[in-house]
Amino acid sequence: QVHLVESGGGLVQTGGSLRLDCVASTRTFDKYTMGWFRQAPGKEREFVATIRGSGPGTYFADSVKGRFSIARDNLKNTVYLQMNSLKPADTAVYYCAAKETIMPLTAPWEYDYWGQGTQVTVSS
Repeated sequence: QVHLVESGGGLVQTGGSLRLDCVASTRTFDKYTMGWFRQAPGKEREFVATIRGSGPGTYFADSVKGRFSIARDNLKNTVYLQMNSLKPADTAVYYCAAKETIMPLTAPWEYDYWGQGTQVTVSS
């Protein structure tokens, strides 16, 4: 069982930036592909970004390419989502997810573990 805890959400104006952190409770963090997803009210959970446990391999949803970046620190068991040039359409609850695999994953049903989510609200 892997426990994930997100932090860093909040209220920001259009064009602003936020960084989300997700800390994982596992001794083998580098074996886990990590993903960020988001869910707005009345909408399905959607893929945002993913990063492999080690080595190259990051992928982004088209809606966030060029604005968001994903990184991880395997010594700190932490994955980060840096969000720049935020738009009201980015408003959602953001979730961190994990699966022990070497592959990058973009579908929510491919992940085994989820955090509780953190709210991001972008005002116009």
